[in-house]
Amino acid sequence: MQRVPEAPASGERSLAEERERSLRNLAALVYGLQAASLVVGVTLFAGVIVNYLKRADVAGTWLESHFRWQIRTFWWTLLWGVLGLASALLLVGFVILIAAAGWLVYRVARGWTELNDRLPMYTAK
Repeated sequence: MQRVPEAPASGERSLAEERERSLRNLAALVYGLQAASLVVGVTLFAGVIVNYLKRADVAGTWLESHFRWQIRTFWWTLLWGVLGLASALLLVGFVILIAAAGWLVYRVARGWTELNDRLPMYTAK
């Protein structure tokens, strides 16, 4: 697996390096919003809005895979959350909601870890 090299420690950063750092911070913010959605659900929606608004900015970069990961995390979490809430009266819904929350935790943890290691998502380990 190929790591994305870090910016040089000395000297000034190039515009491309500054842009990447900014977008990397944005991806980290979205992971934070997704994690916070376990307590305040609306932050999940805020995160995906950021993803869709900035999607063109990350096109063709290693960060594009993180945005795709985050968008898919949103849609699958939303789907399982709605199904869990809809079936909560049957008690099976609570199991679905717990599983969806666990899955969200996994997706955020894995994504954040790969982001901090400057690795794209969807690579074989």
